[in-house]
Amino acid sequence: MNGAFLRSAWPYGNEGILIVTNLAEPRPWKQGALCLLGLGILFFSSYNAANWLASQRNHVPTLVFAWESLIPYWPWTIVPYWSIDLFYVASLFVCTTKRELHTHAYRLLAIQLISVAFFVLTPLRYTFVRPETTGIFGAMLDALLLFDKPFNQAPALHISLLVILWVCFAKHFTDTWRWLLHAWFALIGVSVVTTYQHHFFDVPTGLWAGWFCVWLFPEREKFGVSKFASNADPHRARLAVIYFTAALLVGVAGILVDGWGLWLLWVAGALLLVSLIYGFLDATAFQKDGEGRISMASFWLLAPYRLGAWANSRWWTRHQPNACAITPEVWIGRMPGDSDTLPPKVYTLIDLCAELPCHASSRAYQSLPALDLIPLTTAQLEDAAKSIARAVARGPVMVCCALGYSRSAAAVAAWLIASDQVASAHDAAALIRTARPQVKLHAQQCQALDNLARAHR
Repeated sequence: MNGAFLRSAWPYGNEGILIVTNLAEPRPWKQGALCLLGLGILFFSSYNAANWLASQRNHVPTLVFAWESLIPYWPWTIVPYWSIDLFYVASLFVCTTKRELHTHAYRLLAIQLISVAFFVLTPLRYTFVRPETTGIFGAMLDALLLFDKPFNQAPALHISLLVILWVCFAKHFTDTWRWLLHAWFALIGVSVVTTYQHHFFDVPTGLWAGWFCVWLFPEREKFGVSKFASNADPHRARLAVIYFTAALLVGVAGILVDGWGLWLLWVAGALLLVSLIYGFLDATAFQKDGEGRISMASFWLLAPYRLGAWANSRWWTRHQPNACAITPEVWIGRMPGDSDTLPPKVYTLIDLCAELPCHASSRAYQSLPALDLIPLTTAQLEDAAKSIARAVARGPVMVCCALGYSRSAAAVAAWLIASDQVASAHDAAALIRTARPQVKLHAQQCQALDNLARAHR
């Protein structure tokens, strides 16, 4: 294969962890220039329009913490601050394929539309007075003020663009150059507050918005593209409503508490995304790859939710063995952590958990992501049964999900039926519960298993 491979050390699946560059495809210079023209026109027109609209209001609120007065003013950081413009322009020409360019351009377009929507609907104002600055740094700051007004604050578009551009450039740098890129981009991130352009609240909201756009348009080679749900499952609809309600309550609490309570908006955003996934998307929206890692965008956006899911997994299984043998060749258990001991003879780990990363890198691994608390469909059960059968041919298998009580149990039950070891969902559940009594197979899941049994017969 003609290609170049770059691997990142980030353990959760950096967006640029694996890049395959087809040397036969010419670099899309013309398309990059057209994207730059269109995005440039949109940027200047929409950004200026949002500034102007905010300036016409009688009162524009501000959101600043008392401790922010301790933030130093460093005029020299206007240099890295301005440099993001060069990176923006170059990013549309560093892309090596049309698909990479289109993904990057969609991210830039999305963040512009999202940011301007917030600037217009919920404008904020910067309040600190910048000290008088002379010399080259003063001239650069004065030039900035000709264009940038004290509005357009949250989410900080500068920070959002920083995230998107970092993802774009990091995949094309290796070794020392990559660390230099990280260092310079860190300076750009710091510069938004040390040049007195943004208050602190704008920074984490800008990070969230930037990662959201990266999540919305993932690298197709690694994480695929999330698909819309093909049917209206009442279980999914109910969970989507529950997560949406929780997101609304937590978000309102964060706003009412104010101060450090605003961090609850991160939790609310994570719950809102989970609601979106359950309501409209499929399990691939959690962006877990074939090696058990999740994308960096998904990691940061859904970190509060994943922390809760991991704690829930450990709590409910705290008095249970990590894995139980259903037959001599098939085990079932919870999602293994770094400190968990797996059965020594297990050769393959089959993972049905979509929401949590898997760290069992020393075993052969296959990911069959499925949504938590949602019964597996007959098609999913068939795929799981075939995957287990193929893996068993190579050696003992462990099938896992978050707790090892539902999704993994359904998959093992499907294999038991397909391999003629049991005749029905009831028999499969009874056999599995002899080893793991906490297993739960709900009525709809049993119905899908019985459908599989009839089809098998």
